[in-house]
Amino acid sequence: MKVAVTGATGFVGSRLVERLHQEGHSVKVLTRQAERGRRIFPTQAFPNIEVIAYSPLTSGDWQGAIAGCDGVVNLAGEPISERWTPAHKKAIMESRKIGTQKLVEAIAQAEPKPAVLVSASAVGYYGTSETAQFDETSQPVENDFLSQVCQAWETAAEQVEPLGVRLAIVRIGIVLGMGGAIARMVTPFRLYAGGPIGSGRQWFSWIHREDLVNLIVKALTDGQTQGVYNATAPNPVRMSELCQALGEAMNRPSWLPVPDFVIEALLGDGAKVVLEGQQVLPKRTQAAGFQYQYPQVETALKAIVSSL
Repeated sequence: MKVAVTGATGFVGSRLVERLHQEGHSVKVLTRQAERGRRIFPTQAFPNIEVIAYSPLTSGDWQGAIAGCDGVVNLAGEPISERWTPAHKKAIMESRKIGTQKLVEAIAQAEPKPAVLVSASAVGYYGTSETAQFDETSQPVENDFLSQVCQAWETAAEQVEPLGVRLAIVRIGIVLGMGGAIARMVTPFRLYAGGPIGSGRQWFSWIHREDLVNLIVKALTDGQTQGVYNATAPNPVRMSELCQALGEAMNRPSWLPVPDFVIEALLGDGAKVVLEGQQVLPKRTQAAGFQYQYPQVETALKAIVSSL
């Protein structure tokens, strides 16, 4: 296949591009930082990867890169794990809503059109709860910023369907791998100061990066994959269980809780994602026959820690 990927230099996107390259596909890397993209994917090592500078919030020449692609993967978006100032909340929303609109605009203009768009969303769609379970049929919540972002993100992606393009939306949980959330947690554990964040009772719906990449590749290549899929492992855990498993994987105790006010001081409103959480089950993903390499958090963390 020939595949265009936005967000291709990020934590998930870079691994996806590597995987596609390994499987013999050609990849167009759409990035705001073309020089960085060329450093990550040098031509000598990745001869079938083309790095293209793009401006995700504006129409432009970059949109012509979509023509002739068999599939498109949309992973771009401003990070949510930062303090939510009004300016950053605006950037979070626009990077996903307008960025996806401009990508759909490019698909509409493309001749020939790609057969499939795989577009990211997030489990923030469901809101937060310590008691409820959510699956792909659960409804979004009102008056929740991340849910509003996800709804706008998905609505923008859905505009490819009248164009005859197959759409798969993956609602992604917290991604575990070499980097991301685990990278921030490892240091205190190394210093024997690790422990649960907040109450420890909040749900942590996670997925190993390799499983997420496998799911995206399945969505690209399997013509029966259409609609919404939760990109989470089938066994979500409480925060205290996650930290206990990380401590065991690192041969360190998990004894020093991080108080709510510390996270709130760092992230402001964004602390809600960490402190409240949600229990998300991938019912439709499993019904589609997807096989997880890492269904249990203990084995996922052991694999990650062993590669540190």
